[in-house]
Amino acid sequence: MCSEVILRPATRADVPVLFDLIKALAEYEKLSHAVTGNAVDLEHHLFGDRPFAEAILAECEGRVVGWALFFYNYSTFLTQPGIYLEDLFVLPEFRGRGIGKSLIVYLAQLTVERGCGRLEWSVLDWNELAIGFYKGIGADVMPDWRICRVAGESLATLASKQFRAG
Repeated sequence: MCSEVILRPATRADVPVLFDLIKALAEYEKLSHAVTGNAVDLEHHLFGDRPFAEAILAECEGRVVGWALFFYNYSTFLTQPGIYLEDLFVLPEFRGRGIGKSLIVYLAQLTVERGCGRLEWSVLDWNELAIGFYKGIGADVMPDWRICRVAGESLATLASKQFRAG
């Protein structure tokens, strides 16, 4: 069905299909209601004057069937930049063919090539299939770490507070 998978950086022309795949990921994770962005903002954030993230696409027979979106982070303990994988997704009908693993390997090679100290990402605790996959490629699932997030109205409230030292 797919004799060769091609991995390549996303281009501006890929933004509509990439945004469709973002919505497919949200549907898979039962988070469709959380998609409030749009393709115009995605294009600006990936290809504007100050890009905030990059994306890699996986193609099979001319069709984009998977993707990974990532950006730089920084480790103060390593005193090195790292790459943070925000999302990785392969269409369900193309899973089990090594596409997800190929995307992770590509990002690992990019991490090393760019002189970064680590590649990291988060996984939903209910997604046992993904957790098993990640452990199978040698990733440590960090049980003691939790993600903290401030967004929306809470972010606006926090940002409006006065800073008071001591």
